[in-house]
Amino acid sequence: MTDLARMGWELHAIASFAGHRSTESTLTYIHLSGRDLAEKLNRGMQQIHSWRVDMLTRAAHASEAVAE
Repeated sequence: MTDLARMGWELHAIASFAGHRSTESTLTYIHLSGRDLAEKLNRGMQQIHSWRVDMLTRAAHASEAVAE
């Protein structure tokens, strides 16, 4: 299960795959290191940053179009 978590599977998907009724049971068997968690957090932050840049760019273009 740790390997599935490292591959980016969602907790609910891992629990279903393992036949667990509760995600709490699944968490018992997933052992991620600090490095694994840091990499996952970094990927998430990169996605958030990209989304924010895209939204700000769209807003700037919309403002320019209204000003014209």
